[in-house]
Amino acid sequence: MTTSLEIRGARAARRAARRRAHHLVTADEHSLAELEAFLATLPLCASGRIFIEVPEVSDIGVIEAPGRMTVTWLARGQRSGTPGSGRACAAGQALARATCAWADEMMCDDEVETHVTLLGGYLGTADIVEHLTGALGIAPGLIHAPERFGLLPIAR
Repeated sequence: MTTSLEIRGARAARRAARRRAHHLVTADEHSLAELEAFLATLPLCASGRIFIEVPEVSDIGVIEAPGRMTVTWLARGQRSGTPGSGRACAAGQALARATCAWADEMMCDDEVETHVTLLGGYLGTADIVEHLTGALGIAPGLIHAPERFGLLPIAR
């Protein structure tokens, strides 16, 4: 017979396993194929957040992601650029703003390790890497970005 203590212990172990598989993923309209390939490699129990920037609302599609991951589409055409500038939202700007704001709120707890995969364009990715490593002190080894951008040290 299973005791309530054993049941609680099993639940705690499942919660801990989910926390170990926490992810922050970004992409844009040019990296959707890369995003889908990456998401296909994640375990079904992976949790986290996916931000995808596209030019217009009509570019929003369907992405197959693990059930515990939240997908947020960011249409540049619906957003403004730098506050107070009156400019349109530039490529990568909505992605960087949303990702950095989420990270400020959610990545403040050292207890939960978040693996960061940045698949968007250079400008937004550079801003995100700078914010995560500078303002939040995230170890560069936890961040994966296209090597061609040269934003992170190459792992040896």
